[in-house]
Amino acid sequence: MSHTNESLVSEFVLLGLSNSWELQLFFFVIFSIVYVTSVLGNVLIIVIISVDSRLNSPMYFLLSNLSFIDICQSNFATPKMLVDFFVEHKTISFEGCMTQIFLLHSFVGSEMMLLVAMAYDRFIAICKPLHYSTIMNQRLCIIFVSISWAVGILHSVSHLVFTVDLPFCGPNEVDSFFCDLPLVIELACIDTYEMEIMTLTNSGLISLSCFLALIISYTIILISVRHKSSSGSSKALSTLTAHITVVILFFGPCIYFYIWPFSRLSVDKFLSVFYTVCTPLLNPIIYSLRNEDVKSAMWKLRNHHVNS
Repeated sequence: MSHTNESLVSEFVLLGLSNSWELQLFFFVIFSIVYVTSVLGNVLIIVIISVDSRLNSPMYFLLSNLSFIDICQSNFATPKMLVDFFVEHKTISFEGCMTQIFLLHSFVGSEMMLLVAMAYDRFIAICKPLHYSTIMNQRLCIIFVSISWAVGILHSVSHLVFTVDLPFCGPNEVDSFFCDLPLVIELACIDTYEMEIMTLTNSGLISLSCFLALIISYTIILISVRHKSSSGSSKALSTLTAHITVVILFFGPCIYFYIWPFSRLSVDKFLSVFYTVCTPLLNPIIYSLRNEDVKSAMWKLRNHHVNS
């Protein structure tokens, strides 16, 4: 990042969630529990899918990759936030700030594409069950995962390549607990209107296009489910409900941020917490509690260790 020699800002100050020591201590306890539960829960899902042969299917392969992305997302900013609760002057280096921006948009972009792949998997399983094993083979699943990561990284690089060249000469206070791209752009010493529009277009388009693709897919699937047998419909609806819940909770805050990306309210800071800290907890909660196969595999793994 050769441009840093021209910039007076070598670090950014993170204002965090609150100045109250009592509130910070409360947040530390709550978010520590959420963080540990999220990481362990997603690790457990990956382990269960890996060791249980009954879960050797494309849907669970994609789910394990989704859990891996959520583990990554849990670690890009949350550990630093937890440490910063005990630090009066919360700072992050310029390089660290750019790294956070890169990682966040890589993981979020990858997860969006992976959710679309999971919707396609359910579409084939429910609407074309006789061709499922032929269409959803291991090769296609690997292609889906590779495309997801490629899109996420390219999406992130397209932001970063412009952001790192912005001149930052002060102020350097970011009103969040991590380097949020719109808030960092606002600190540049030039008119960033075009950059703001570019950010809105880039992130807004990928968010809305993935969300619309998911809505259309699940609408078609739900219509098809209505014509299935009652027992098949019940299991399909249970799986679809879990997927749709994750989609709504994941895309809701994301779309909100890019409808009003540069006009922030105080509540937005706490929506950022939900988006970056709580969202990775969705997989172990929703998929484990609503999925009979996963719950059965958990009990099997537990009983195996208890009896051994």
